[in-house]
Amino acid sequence: MAVEGFKAGLEDVVANTSEICFIDGHEGRLVYRGYNVADLAETTSFEEVVYLLWKGDLPTKTQLAQLRAELAESAPLSPPVKALLKSLPHETHPMDALRTAVSLAGIYDPDGGSMTAEANHRKAVRLVVQVPNIVAAFDRIRNNQEPVEPDGSLSLPENFLYMLHGNKPKPLHARVFNTALILHADHELNASTFSARVTAGTLSDIYSAITSAIGTLKGPLHGGANEQVMYMLEKIGSVENTRPWIENALAHKEKIMGFGHRVYRTEDPRAVILRRLSKDVGEDANDLKWYHMLNEVREAIMSSKKLYPNVDLYSGSVYKQMGIPTDIFTPVFAVSRISGWTAHVLEQYQNNRLIRPRAEYTGPTHRDFVPLDQR
Repeated sequence: MAVEGFKAGLEDVVANTSEICFIDGHEGRLVYRGYNVADLAETTSFEEVVYLLWKGDLPTKTQLAQLRAELAESAPLSPPVKALLKSLPHETHPMDALRTAVSLAGIYDPDGGSMTAEANHRKAVRLVVQVPNIVAAFDRIRNNQEPVEPDGSLSLPENFLYMLHGNKPKPLHARVFNTALILHADHELNASTFSARVTAGTLSDIYSAITSAIGTLKGPLHGGANEQVMYMLEKIGSVENTRPWIENALAHKEKIMGFGHRVYRTEDPRAVILRRLSKDVGEDANDLKWYHMLNEVREAIMSSKKLYPNVDLYSGSVYKQMGIPTDIFTPVFAVSRISGWTAHVLEQYQNNRLIRPRAEYTGPTHRDFVPLDQR
């Protein structure tokens, strides 16, 4: 039965109001609480952006110091979460490990089932600092290494790279990773954020909402796309083979990840910055192979399909050059997006209404019942 206003995939359907993030698809701008993300990426720390998404304003020095102290205090994983990560098969996909560990962490959260604003803030703090710790710890465990305890003197981006590799990152990598986390922090009602708000809209707890978001992010049409871009580059193998490989893939109607967007009508502004970062880390490593290959892919797709790159095209090459394994690119997305997810869940709680859309029914509407012995 036709439902007025039906649009497949809810394309351009306004499902909620929010003060957190705005995408100007025609001008190619991404705005957090009124600030252009390009300005934030150049001038702020990831912790400042977390505060901005949660509170609505950039923090003062005192407010930032207080948030960093809260994050440092909440960083260590609980013994049950550590034990769980060590019990998982090493071949477990890191997104499955993250989803399961976050769900378990909710059971042992000291604020339990409390739904006060103060308790939910403390839970948000724990999630923002512990998600990166879970990702780094599991990667080390599956490689038969002991997890590295967080260093309270380091920023969130520095700490993640430190816990992942076991040594403090070089300044360039810390700066680049800080920028990458800011660029991925929020993106309006994307699929994972929407799923988090739907769960929160039932007044379920914040851990349940974030578990929903992680499960949604895992899909290759959402967070998994940057991982697929890197696997594609590994198949291509060389700069010289890039154009022929892409042309053959297009001839066989294969989907090329990293292009097109439901909202942007210009190039994704995050892709512009990540392209520069890809070059920066490539030059630092004296290896621009991935950067040049991606430029070849970009030119081939833009000329043949008229599609612009999105955030996923260059982000994987940035992570790869910093020694981050390909199969944790999507968990790294969560390391950043946990800031936006928690901001949206907290906003949902503040002015909640159950999110319950309709579906356009396409099945039969009148059928005569036939008893079992007559079928």
